[in-house]
Amino acid sequence: MASRSLPKNASLVHGFLRRQDGPVSAYQVLDGLRDAGINAPPTVYRALDQLVARGLAHRVESLNAFVACSHPEHDEESGFAICTDCGSVTEFSGAAVLKALDDIARRQDFALDRTTIELSGQCSSCRFSGTGDDARST
Repeated sequence: MASRSLPKNASLVHGFLRRQDGPVSAYQVLDGLRDAGINAPPTVYRALDQLVARGLAHRVESLNAFVACSHPEHDEESGFAICTDCGSVTEFSGAAVLKALDDIARRQDFALDRTTIELSGQCSSCRFSGTGDDARST
């Protein structure tokens, strides 16, 4: 869905998220959009809620931050690979992973409401740059 079909504030927030190199907090969004007329946290949170509901943004739970969806055309939930060194967040989706989690929940007789998949580790750039843990241990 294009930003232009969004309400004004959601469109501004979506544009801001898309310009970022990584995840940002709601307060970083607020600080970044003050000159555009967004001056209150509830305004940012409402816009973020609209974007998440439309699949145009995701909340990265472990970072308490938000990212623009990198491929909004997918139907399944997304997961995130979060680099503990540089802070980069890469979105992925995979029906096989979600099916496996759903199967586990069913075997446990557990009614699954929501799934959050966040992998924490090192991205390939940090792992092979000589600054990560793997490089230090060699």
